[in-house]
Amino acid sequence: MDALQSDKRYTYADYLTWDETIRCELFDGVPCMMSPAPSRMHQDINMTLSTQLNNFLADKPCKVYAAPFDVRLSVGEGNDTIVQPDIVVVCDRTKLDEKGCLGAPDLIVEILSPSSAAHDRVRKFNKYRQAGVREYWIVDPESKTVNAYILENEKYTAVAWSQGDTMCSHVLSGFMITLADLFGEFS
Repeated sequence: MDALQSDKRYTYADYLTWDETIRCELFDGVPCMMSPAPSRMHQDINMTLSTQLNNFLADKPCKVYAAPFDVRLSVGEGNDTIVQPDIVVVCDRTKLDEKGCLGAPDLIVEILSPSSAAHDRVRKFNKYRQAGVREYWIVDPESKTVNAYILENEKYTAVAWSQGDTMCSHVLSGFMITLADLFGEFS
């Protein structure tokens, strides 16, 4: 595969031909390389939250997936935005296929890394809102906070949690986790 060019537009068909060892996302056809491996703290948070979500959803129609898991935000031929959130919850199983999720998941979680913080807070925030992601959580390991954004009338309403709080999901009624449990040994 030739080096990806930032001035060239790529499609989902192009994306499927790339070497699987290359981790990147597409935003309106423009590739965005991902960091090779997140920190141990990032991985601990991801595992804790994924496990809690998976246990909570065991007898429910929703499914949870952890990265790498392709989410094609655009439906149709113009499918040129593909992201790999840290955690995805999909309740409409018709959106799932062998390649991942086609359309907006119900809940997306991004765990910030120094190299991805601005990207997650701005670019992905806007893409997720435009695509109709009903709930978007940004977990910040540095400040040990979580910001949730609930989609209402095509706009996100913010809810913030910090140390000592118990966070809950708007979309997954009944799901709760304390921030002490989320951040575990790093609390």
